[in-house]
Amino acid sequence: MLQTKAAVVREVGDAHALKVETDFFISFSFSFSASPSLSKSNIIIMFSVASRRVLNTAASTSVCGGRNGLASLLSVRCMSSIPSTMKAAVVREVGDAHALKVETDFPTPEMKPGGVIVKNQYAGINFIDTYHRKGLYPRDLPFVGGQEGGGTVAAVSDEAAEQGIKVGDPVAYSVFGSYAQYTAVPAAKLLPVPEGVGMDVATSCVVQGLTAHYLTSSAHADLIKPGEWCLIHGVGGGTCQWAAQMAKLRGFKVIGTCSKGKAEAASKLGCDELIVLDEVPGAAYEDYESVDIVSRVMEVTEGKGCKAIIDGIGKSTMDISINSLAHRGIFISFGNASGAVPAFPVLRLIGKSAFVTRPKLLDYTTTRAELVSRADEIFGWLKEGKLNVSVDCAFPLEQAAEGHLYLEAGKSRGKVLYKID
Repeated sequence: MLQTKAAVVREVGDAHALKVETDFFISFSFSFSASPSLSKSNIIIMFSVASRRVLNTAASTSVCGGRNGLASLLSVRCMSSIPSTMKAAVVREVGDAHALKVETDFPTPEMKPGGVIVKNQYAGINFIDTYHRKGLYPRDLPFVGGQEGGGTVAAVSDEAAEQGIKVGDPVAYSVFGSYAQYTAVPAAKLLPVPEGVGMDVATSCVVQGLTAHYLTSSAHADLIKPGEWCLIHGVGGGTCQWAAQMAKLRGFKVIGTCSKGKAEAASKLGCDELIVLDEVPGAAYEDYESVDIVSRVMEVTEGKGCKAIIDGIGKSTMDISINSLAHRGIFISFGNASGAVPAFPVLRLIGKSAFVTRPKLLDYTTTRAELVSRADEIFGWLKEGKLNVSVDCAFPLEQAAEGHLYLEAGKSRGKVLYKID
């Protein structure tokens, strides 16, 4: 037995239940080297299972370790300032934007093996967040909103430390629960933010930037080649603002659609043709009946149509997209801004032997290597000035509902964020 100083929990409770005792007894065993000359370096002290349980109990109130964390306090690397509760925008019942409630005493997430805790500076607001909030894409309740964030590493597990991740590293990521002061993130999901890229811009890259990247590089299954036409709906803001620029970087000729109110922003993206539509007041999409888009597409493409169509609008543009396809072209439906795309008979595609896909980001970032490869190309374009990212505005997290209302009303002319203190 050994008498030592230890942080001990004798009764569960708040942080003051963790008491420092100077005369705590622990047991240990020795394993000696076979070397004839013994020194301190030859002695390996291994705590017994009982000792580990004591220390794990003491660690159980720690955000950095948690009850499922590492057995020894010595293996935890974290900022001492991480609180046990935090500010977060929480959904306890699905509904409209006001279902997103800001709470100041939500439990701070526990760090898991192989993960880190990130202290968020920004969280991205995306349409998929509104689908979760409404219940269109069901999630277990309650949940912290968001799935895109950026900030600095506040705590590191041993496994993450072995990968070179350190407290204070600037990172961006995509996991659930970013509408909060702190988020638990697997190390494999972290994207190091390079010097010269602002945290607001880096945060904007994660969902919208990576989505635009896979839409323009992979989802089309190489059915479009450089020099061929691509139609992208809603290039005035959000993901398709990125997609239009990336499609041009890939060498495609681009037709973009946008509302009159977003025409100025859209005109700076380099589209070869811009179709400007009337606005739908209070909606996140344009009036797609105000212009005969199919006729205009066929005129611009000399009757050939588009080899790839990137459509995040959904219900209002489905027919337009299918009818604008070229022979053996692909309809890429990735969003539901105007409502979900209704079911349609596959026989509709026979006239042009066309293809259709309904992809999602997770299936195009299935490995760490794929995720980093996409992010590296995006960050490279940003640093070279080949991509222009428009950050529209940043709402304080306390105005969580207002951020969703702004996005859903179609007011954004770029990325919309939460600024988190």
